[in-house]
Amino acid sequence: MLIEKEIVDEETMKRALTRITYEIIERSKSMEDVVLVGIKTRGIPIAKRIAERFRLLEGIEVPVGELDITYYRDDIVKTDKIVKPQLKFSIENKQVILVDDVLYTGRTIRAAMDAMMDLGRPLSISLAVLIDRGHRELPIRADFIGKNIPTSKEESIKVQMKESDGIDRVCILKHE
Repeated sequence: MLIEKEIVDEETMKRALTRITYEIIERSKSMEDVVLVGIKTRGIPIAKRIAERFRLLEGIEVPVGELDITYYRDDIVKTDKIVKPQLKFSIENKQVILVDDVLYTGRTIRAAMDAMMDLGRPLSISLAVLIDRGHRELPIRADFIGKNIPTSKEESIKVQMKESDGIDRVCILKHE
């Protein structure tokens, strides 16, 4: 049996994203070189929401890109059908902030960094995640974290976003 428990509601998610936005502003030397790159699938709406907060809170327009890291994953066989990533803007000499929903083993982020290097040479790459659940397999850490939610390996995290799921929440799934 699978037990689902809500651990982050809509309001908590909103506060976490606002906190991430302010932390990015505080740590960035200049916001004019900052770009957000959302990792498909739920990193994209999170990046767009952070960009909207920059606009509303500080009057800053930050470009948002969408990144599909499928080609760079280490658990699939590469074929000609997989398209390498593209962005609508250059990342050359930019402060790239990768955005994802959950940081777990670090493998998705490693793949995203590989993709970024194929797209250009950024000034820096930072990582913003809504949830950090632990259990790293690679030496990767998030620079901006909405919530730290320690989990066991038998548990999983389910992030739901209004854009794709009709609701904003984060649940922990336990197998019993």
